[in-house]
Amino acid sequence: MLTLLNRLQDCLDAARRLDFLGPLLLRLYLVPIFWMAGSHKLADIGATAAWFGNPDWGLGLPFPELLAWAAALSETGGALLLLFGLGVRWISLPLMVTMLVAIFAVHWPYGWQAIADGSAPFVNERVLASAEKIARAREILKEHGDYDWLTSSGKLVVLNNGIEFAATYLLMLIVLFFSGAGRWLSLDYWLAKALRKG
Repeated sequence: MLTLLNRLQDCLDAARRLDFLGPLLLRLYLVPIFWMAGSHKLADIGATAAWFGNPDWGLGLPFPELLAWAAALSETGGALLLLFGLGVRWISLPLMVTMLVAIFAVHWPYGWQAIADGSAPFVNERVLASAEKIARAREILKEHGDYDWLTSSGKLVVLNNGIEFAATYLLMLIVLFFSGAGRWLSLDYWLAKALRKG
């Protein structure tokens, strides 16, 4: 039995030769997320700055123009750097700050869940109230609309806008900060290799 366990462990250890896949997959997953977030901000930077600064209907952040530009450029530039695996540990820092701001300034009041689901853990009153609303919306759509067509691309949900996604992206960035871009398929790897030769 011990011999079998040792062989299984040897197989697991051999898989470490592919350890570059973990950071690569994290990077590639985050690229479209940050690209879309940043490019949307850049598309109307004035509106982004207004939302950042307005205390009544926005975030009420200080220096809204500066922070809007910083967030937009960190996200779009960060997406490109993540794609090519260049400066990954460095760009992870401002992206982590962006995620922390998103968590505490935007999503925190809504709890954990991004999509309201009353059967999931960490349910709050807002999520519980959404069950009645989504049930009523289904009734209305079945009575007055083509419900099958409306739901053919997926079921109707209520966006709760909790911290779930931002927290997940933050954890992914923390992993990239500590692991780096990964071997073989990153510019960081090849630049470090070239610079250490000299």
